[in-house]
Amino acid sequence: MTTPFMNGLQDTYRSTVWPGLVLTRKERHLLLEAPELLDSLGSSIHGGGMSRLQRVTNMYVDRTYDCSDPVRDTEEWLTAWGYPLETTAGLLTAVQLRHAAVHEEKNEQAAVFCCTTAGVSNAARAGSERRTFAAYTPGTINIMLAIDGQLTKAAMLNAVMTAVEAKAAALADLDVRDPDNGLVATGTTTDAVVLGVSQSAAYAGLHHYAGTATDLGAMIGRAVYATVKEGLLAAWSERK
Repeated sequence: MTTPFMNGLQDTYRSTVWPGLVLTRKERHLLLEAPELLDSLGSSIHGGGMSRLQRVTNMYVDRTYDCSDPVRDTEEWLTAWGYPLETTAGLLTAVQLRHAAVHEEKNEQAAVFCCTTAGVSNAARAGSERRTFAAYTPGTINIMLAIDGQLTKAAMLNAVMTAVEAKAAALADLDVRDPDNGLVATGTTTDAVVLGVSQSAAYAGLHHYAGTATDLGAMIGRAVYATVKEGLLAAWSERK
């Protein structure tokens, strides 16, 4: 199931495949909150790397945002909102939060939930000659991915790989181009992803792989592909 749930439809989304997992739109951020601590892997400016998290926030900043110290800013905002720094990840985005899209599904082995905010104003193709930047800027495609199931650390990394492949596939199918060279984009210059895994024994079996040959990888791919595509189409339709 895929829904652009922030487009005026609702401000709170309660997962239908993972009891207790809730996504909420606040005034300046999205909050994804799990019912328990999750094993996590991500590239968020706060709470990135391998950690234990219960919340992921995707914070809106406008395009004039001063990026000189995003770590300090993120920590100050999380503290002001009352979220524990040690168990909360913080992403930054210049994409309108109302264009966020959600996809979730489950099988007998796991449940997958994904929320993505997507924009392509700085689309880029990895591996090609283009301009590069040293300074940090807010993420344009931010993926919050949550899996209720048991994964090894290697499978968690495999899940992130599959998510990135699905993102690139969505951009290719939408014919998003790198403005520097005209080639099909694989992402943007500022993408980020956070993965959270419950490690719950409610689903039998330990996943050692999460690539496209696996049922779990297929669910991850569908979720990320659908939310990247839906988020971009929602933003583009508003411009018309």
